Amino acid sequence: MTIWERITEAISALRAGESLSAVFEKLRSPPERSVAFTIAVIALGAKMAKADGLVTKDEVAAFREIFSIPREEEANTARLFNLARQDVAGFDDYASRIARMFDAADGTLCDLMEGLFYIAVADGAYHPQEDDFLSQVADIFGLSEREFKSLRTRFVPDAEPDPYDVLGVEPDAPMETIRQAWRALVRDTHPDRMIARGVPEEAIKLAEKRMVAINRAWEAINEGQA
Repeated sequence: MTIWERITEAISALRAGESLSAVFEKLRSPPERSVAFTIAVIALGAKMAKADGLVTKDEVAAFREIFSIPREEEANTARLFNLARQDVAGFDDYASRIARMFDAADGTLCDLMEGLFYIAVADGAYHPQEDDFLSQVADIFGLSEREFKSLRTRFVPDAEPDPYDVLGVEPDAPMETIRQAWRALVRDTHPDRMIARGVPEEAIKLAEKRMVAINRAWEAINEGQA
């Protein structure tokens, strides 16, 4: 059964009256975690669109780029998006349930945030409502302020990236510590690592922007120390 067939099953359960938490409870372990990841991005993306007040064609296209949705599954994806958008539950309830699905230490929640940022800036603008939404979701996910700043500088066009924030180190850290942080981030961004923690194969392209930012940050710091 493909990931999209399993997502269709989850949507059917939601439409039949099953709660989001009950659906997520069934998706706690591999390979179902990849289904949970996809549903989480769709559901929170819908809540973000509601907070922003509109859904642009660029944002829809960005989601399709991340997940390579088969044409025959587009209707089911739209159905899930609309279910989440119309649900009376607030985005904070969604985010809290999703946070309990994944271990913050393994990086999956950061992967989820990347998907949301990718969608948020797809139309070429980053609205204050989107920033507030993503900041609150990051807080619920347990991400640090530095982790959130790192994400924002990698995606928001007008944000000037701080290489130390990107690598998650202090400016006065020893070069060996910075080097180790860079290497760890490169390892964590490897597709095999991402798939192991539940990121669907269709969404691995999320790592491309991260790898570029990580290597640029290391180069900037390393050249500055030369």
